[in-house]
Amino acid sequence: MFFHIDIDSFFISAERSKNPKLLNKPAAVGSRSNLEIFDRERNKIKLLQINSGAFVTPVFHNNYKKTFENYFVDRADGKKKIRGIITTASYEARACGVKTGMAIAKALQLCPQMVVVPANYPLYHKLSRMLFLFLKKQIPQVEQYSIDEFFGNVDGWIEQERAFEVAKELQEEIFKQFKLPVSIGIAKAKYIAKLATEFAKPFGVYEVKNHYEFIKDIPIEQFPGIGKGFSKRLRRYGIKTLGELCQSKKILYAWKLPGIELYNRVCDENNGEITLKSAKKSIGLGRTFDALYDINEIERRVVIMARHIAFMVHLADVNPTKFGIKFYLDDGKKIKFSIRSNRIFSESLLKKEFKKVVQSHSSELAGVMKIRVWVSNFAKEQTPSLLTIEEDTKQKKIDKALMKLRKSFGIDIVKNGNEI
Repeated sequence: MFFHIDIDSFFISAERSKNPKLLNKPAAVGSRSNLEIFDRERNKIKLLQINSGAFVTPVFHNNYKKTFENYFVDRADGKKKIRGIITTASYEARACGVKTGMAIAKALQLCPQMVVVPANYPLYHKLSRMLFLFLKKQIPQVEQYSIDEFFGNVDGWIEQERAFEVAKELQEEIFKQFKLPVSIGIAKAKYIAKLATEFAKPFGVYEVKNHYEFIKDIPIEQFPGIGKGFSKRLRRYGIKTLGELCQSKKILYAWKLPGIELYNRVCDENNGEITLKSAKKSIGLGRTFDALYDINEIERRVVIMARHIAFMVHLADVNPTKFGIKFYLDDGKKIKFSIRSNRIFSESLLKKEFKKVVQSHSSELAGVMKIRVWVSNFAKEQTPSLLTIEEDTKQKKIDKALMKLRKSFGIDIVKNGNEI
């Protein structure tokens, strides 16, 4: 039997836990694409590591104090423009039509009385980590599924008849200790418990007592893990509800592993297990900005992102053998490149390979508005090239010295000349 614990409207709930003035009124957390990493002056940017074990995006931050005016408001030519998007909205704001991902300017038109606060990711990661440690003391097996979601396996710990009662007690204790409202779904199957949480929100507990009766009329799109692609594929076979999916075992099993896993997640009443730790398979970073046409500026930003990736690689103590970079253009076109390497990883090597890509394809990169870079294929054992081993070993020593400085003084303590 599983508990799925989900923090309601987490980011704004976290803000309310520190600022009670935000309670019971339309409020939201907003954010802008973190472009501070591209600033030419030093910002003393550091990597947040509180939640390194969770499936959460890495956060680069500094101690710059953000307010609505200095963070969301741009002024140019005497005009005031509100930038940024809604990250999380309170239920009071949602009642006005405010949604996650909506432009803040539009959200304020719908809900003029709404208070929008800048995102404070260090606070959210800290609270998430504290809650995870608390849950580990309460439940024998706990998995952090995301920054605001947790699974607990309570088999053999409580009797099924007491599951709802125990979940309510847990919910009340979490609110008492952290001032965070959570909703809890209970089911014998792991992902059905997650689905049940949607019926518990906000600040409720929902227990699935009859597996098939619960799922039979739920649209397939509501099940966690069924994306647009899988949904279209299922609907081509006339499968519209989870009940119909469970009556289509032959079809799903014919789709091999993805179909079999999906069928079991939805239809097996006792499916699922707690994942205590998941090894990283890749390390990535992406940024969105106004369209760029200057190839030198595009290259500068790629080099800066490579520096940040290299720092994360150093902290993870891995040796990636595959590098990737993807450009998103303002005309909707996407250009992706992959690079394989048998060399010892270094910041210098990553920058060099990414610069080659930009320089070789400069004519194709006009109008870049988003860049994503990543590294993967971490090698446990590697046979370095004899032609480059001396250079790579020397560069690795330089990297160690650089990373030591960056841990203490910020990732931007040392920059290449073309980054400034």
